Amino acid sequence: MFWRSVVGKLAITILLLVSFVLFILTILLLEFFENFHIQEAEKDMMQTATKVSVLVEQHEDKSLVLETTERVKDSASRVAIIFDDGELWVSESSNQSLSKLEEYWLEEDEGLAGVLTSNEEVREQIVIPGSDLEAMIVGTPIGNGRGAIFVYQSLDVVDQTKAETTKIIFLAAGIAIILTTIFAFFLSTRITSPLIKMREAAFDLTRGEFNTKVPILTHDEIGELAMAFNRMGRQLKFHINALHQEKEQLSGIVSSMADGVVTLNRNGDMIVTNPPAERFIEDWYFENNVKVSGEKRKLPSDLNKILQEVISGESEALHELSLQGRSYVMLMTPLYDQSYVRGAVAVIRDMTEERRLDKLRKDFIANVSHELRTPISMLQGYSEAIVDNIAESKEEKNQLAQIIHEESLRMGRLVNELLDLARMEAGHIQLNLETIDVVLYVERILKKFTGISKENKIQLTLSTNVTNSTAQFDPDRIEQVFTNLIDNAIRHTDENGYVKVDVVCNENGIQVDIQDSGSGIPEEDLPFVFERFYKADKSRKRNKQKGTGLGLAIAKNIIDSHNGIITVKSKLYQGTTFSFKIPHTHS
Repeated sequence: MFWRSVVGKLAITILLLVSFVLFILTILLLEFFENFHIQEAEKDMMQTATKVSVLVEQHEDKSLVLETTERVKDSASRVAIIFDDGELWVSESSNQSLSKLEEYWLEEDEGLAGVLTSNEEVREQIVIPGSDLEAMIVGTPIGNGRGAIFVYQSLDVVDQTKAETTKIIFLAAGIAIILTTIFAFFLSTRITSPLIKMREAAFDLTRGEFNTKVPILTHDEIGELAMAFNRMGRQLKFHINALHQEKEQLSGIVSSMADGVVTLNRNGDMIVTNPPAERFIEDWYFENNVKVSGEKRKLPSDLNKILQEVISGESEALHELSLQGRSYVMLMTPLYDQSYVRGAVAVIRDMTEERRLDKLRKDFIANVSHELRTPISMLQGYSEAIVDNIAESKEEKNQLAQIIHEESLRMGRLVNELLDLARMEAGHIQLNLETIDVVLYVERILKKFTGISKENKIQLTLSTNVTNSTAQFDPDRIEQVFTNLIDNAIRHTDENGYVKVDVVCNENGIQVDIQDSGSGIPEEDLPFVFERFYKADKSRKRNKQKGTGLGLAIAKNIIDSHNGIITVKSKLYQGTTFSFKIPHTHS
């Protein structure tokens, strides 16, 4: 509103101040001019009375005195002459109401009678009782003291003059107020216009428009304020840009970190998270069946407990967490606002690879030792039996030699698979790419497992969804992948179970899902299924279904060489699904 603006307040202040001064000045001027007009009128009347008194003293001809008196007096006033012989003469006047006055002042007013008795000049303002007549009268004695001259007139003349003067004073006051109003608005507008521009510029600054400049219209304090405002805007832009650069640099560093970073306040709200931390939190939600609704996400309870520990103890905390078969180490450090703990920052490191490498080293030594020790022991034992002639008949010797031959072949397969896997991991695999009819190719592979599936009372089915009938890949290598995955599925599925092979071939590539209803894979083993010597049976019991533990590692390397991906999903005692996808274009 106008009344709340600086222009309105300043203009109203100036107007009220000038109006108050004019009000006081008008009252004083009216009082002054009222007294001034009365005094001037009495002065003129006294001069007239003095002149007439001199005429009466110097001339004895009454007719000449009376004629001269009529000429000397004012038309609005009357002159009364009391001669020394007691004769009273009263002049004519345009104001006939003054005729009532003679009776009053001659008979009632003792002050006027004092002119004759005390020989003194008299000035009075009188109101005739019983009427509205106001008049002023002056009297002066004639020189010999036996007569007097009285001059009187109505106050209406003075009131008319006073009214004219009042009109002029009010007109001047009105003109002064109008000029003051114009001046007040001009002055307030001139003062507040730069302030308004600075206010608009300040709003622009709050919206982030730091290039806004206030025009410098004057060189006074307001101009200096505008210069300071522009300088402040430049400094703000500089510092904001510096802060943005620091923030972007910090954000880039945090986002590029392999470790997860989460910044928390005291309430447990997640302020800053990077992609590895986001993946950790999503895995926690999935494992704990937590549904996220809205933008505000719930802090994982594991982190919340550690946060409360850090805030209460005001010291860093180191914990190990297990989530979705992966191992994490989290270091949480308190954040201070001077001496007050305002939150914490948590660094989450995925230690699965380190744990895997440690386990791989131990398992490799144990598995290789075990896989080689058994056939070597058998070779040694059966060969000693032959050398020591324990086997008497030729058939027994041939049987022992057959066992020695099979174990040597098994050792050869183990060594060859290790060599193949080493070549693949070194990138020395050579692919023989061919254009293959996908449906016929998969059907041919499944026919090889028809007998073993029926023998184990397992239902083996094929489902195809082919929009592109052909695909390009190395048929021998991919058949090795199919054989390994289907064989594993059948070997780990109980009787009356099923193995489903689902093949999809479209413009994006070929995707295969091999699902079984078998025993499943423990969650803690899922990250290691594609590693060397992985075996679901940790007891390493020898039986005809046991493999070397290198098949899945070889399958993964074959799929990787085709620029594809292979994944596994499993729940213990509910089944396992191996999936791999090969794109149409690859190197």
